[in-house]
Amino acid sequence: FNAKHPDIKVTFVHTNATDYNSTLNKKLADGTAGDLITCRPFDDSLKLFQAGYLTDITELDGMANFPNFAKAAWQTDNGAQSFCLPMASVIHGFFYNKAIFKELGLTAPKTNAEFYTALDKVKASGKYTPIAMGTNDKWEAATMGFQNIGPNYWKGEDGRLAVIDGDEKLNEPQYVQVFEQLAKWGPYMGDGYQTRTYNDAIAMFGEQKAAVYPAGSWDIAAFNTKIDLGVFMPPVENADDECYISDHTDIGVGINAKSPNAKDAETFLKWMTTGEFASIYTNALPGFFSLSNHFIDVDDPTAKAMIAWRDTCDSTIRNSYQILNRGEPSLELEIWETSVGVLNGTMTPKDAADRLQKGMDAWYKPGK
Repeated sequence: FNAKHPDIKVTFVHTNATDYNSTLNKKLADGTAGDLITCRPFDDSLKLFQAGYLTDITELDGMANFPNFAKAAWQTDNGAQSFCLPMASVIHGFFYNKAIFKELGLTAPKTNAEFYTALDKVKASGKYTPIAMGTNDKWEAATMGFQNIGPNYWKGEDGRLAVIDGDEKLNEPQYVQVFEQLAKWGPYMGDGYQTRTYNDAIAMFGEQKAAVYPAGSWDIAAFNTKIDLGVFMPPVENADDECYISDHTDIGVGINAKSPNAKDAETFLKWMTTGEFASIYTNALPGFFSLSNHFIDVDDPTAKAMIAWRDTCDSTIRNSYQILNRGEPSLELEIWETSVGVLNGTMTPKDAADRLQKGMDAWYKPGK
């Protein structure tokens, strides 16, 4: 950017992730926020736009380089106004240890039957835990469990939007089936998985004690130097079934409506719509993928394999993030609790799906 615009200085100011919302809100209210604002997806940023803190960038040059599903994370509900530029997504799938798979004569599974056959063989070996994941921290049960495999059952965007529109409910068979799959995972997760944390699972897989890790692409860097890392997409029921991936819109960038340097900030945002930025960003942070339509030559082999899934599978986002998480009980937190309950064997798949729909019925009126 500076090679083209040497007169514009861009300074990055770091904030701890857990403090980001409160810190940003305070700075915006005090008038001390930066010219460029990193935007979380959907409601957090929508509230900032509605409060007048973010500039309308609907007509920004280069917005046409982003698909509709990517722009939706930083638009008004009717899609008429955009307030942040889509920057990056994270993709869900499964990491596996290539050395362990080779040792046990396994290949990366494509179907559910192949998935469980591989897990059975790992378990039978007695040397490794089949699945490195725990339920202690709850969010990964929902994010790397439910939201990872779910799109293949509710058919991606069609299913997600059908719930928003009121045409489908969260206790219909396709959602029960997702929980039925999660219910099968517990016996493969090893002793003590109920108290295993996210960091424990990372250590377990990184130390080659487990064969498979239900993953988000952001974890690529945690394993790249430790193991020979392989990746496979969420298994389908039948080999010729259509596939869907959670290609979740995660990070955007907007312009502070009160920025004294709005013209320069807009210049920077326009550069971020280019293929040059998409390539630099995607390769500098393996596992964070540009949301643009530009062709990107990805260097990291695991990241390259995951972004290639976009060519064969339909992309969708986590179904709890747009509109459906605005009331009480929170759909996101309900998915945490039900996913953990099913994985721990304390809740049946049907009861879990019924709980999700009961929670929605308490406050959500489709179309309102």
